[in-house]
Parts: sequence; structure tokens; C-alpha cells
Amino acid sequence: MNTVRKSILIGMTVLGLAGASAAALADDTAGRHDWQANSEQRQARMADMFAKHQAKLHDLLKLTAAQEPAWTAYQNAIKPAAPAEHFDRAAIAKMPAPDRLAKMIDLSKQRTLTMEGHLGALNTFYGQLTTEQKAIFDDHVMGGAHGPHAMMGRHHRQ
Repeated sequence: MNTVRKSILIGMTVLGLAGASAAALADDTAGRHDWQANSEQRQARMADMFAKHQAKLHDLLKLTAAQEPAWTAYQNAIKPAAPAEHFDRAAIAKMPAPDRLAKMIDLSKQRTLTMEGHLGALNTFYGQLTTEQKAIFDDHVMGGAHGPHAMMGRHHRQ
């Protein structure tokens, strides 16, 4: 009799876990769908945050009239753009392994080309800055003391 109760209890536990897993999977699938559906809203928010950050940096740098054209060229070069190609995870997951790796390499090459363009514009703009402006720029761009990952970096360790 005790064995029957244990079997029933174990069976109910397994069914409960299976139900919870199915619910979590359904939530995850719905979450992914919502994430894709809100892509335009996310891009708009990111563009707004980027613009605010760049405006703050511009104010901190106190650029001269002679430096403004270099700033404008730099901003045009680094302005976030919508992804040229939609990254379809489901389609890539269906590819054979060699094709998936080739696709990842192609995407990586595209990102590298974009970053190389950013570097050229950065070097041109950076060359126009004074020593003081360079220090401000370094502290506020790409993980400097006030950058997006500063909390994880050396500047906030005790």
C-alpha cells in the first residue's frame, strides 16, 4: 500500500514538472514573439538613447567651430543603422553545421567592416581634439570610466 502511494506521488510530481516545463516553454516562445514584434520600438529607444548620449558628449567636449565638421562626420559614420539583414535564428538553426558556421563568419565580417569604418571616422575626429577633450572622450566612450560597462571595470572596484 505504501508503495502505491509513493508511485502515485512520484507520478503526480512528474506530471506537475512536465506541466510547469510546458508552461515555461510556452511563455518563452511567446516572449520571443513579443521580442520580435517590438523590434521597431527597441530600435527607436536605442536610437534615442544613442542621441542623448552623443548630445551629452558633445556638450562635455565643448567643441570649437573648427571641430564641428569633424564631429558631424564622426556622428554620421557611427550612427546606428537598422540591421541590413534580418537575423533569422530559426532558419539558421535548420542549416547544416558548416553552413551555420559560414553564416556566422559572414555576419562577423560585416560587423568588422562596420567597426573599421567607425575606427577611420574616430581617428579623424580624435585627431581634432585637444588633450583635455581626448581625456573627456576617453572617459565617456566605449567603456571608459563613465561608459556602459564601467560598473564591471577597474574604475569602480574597491
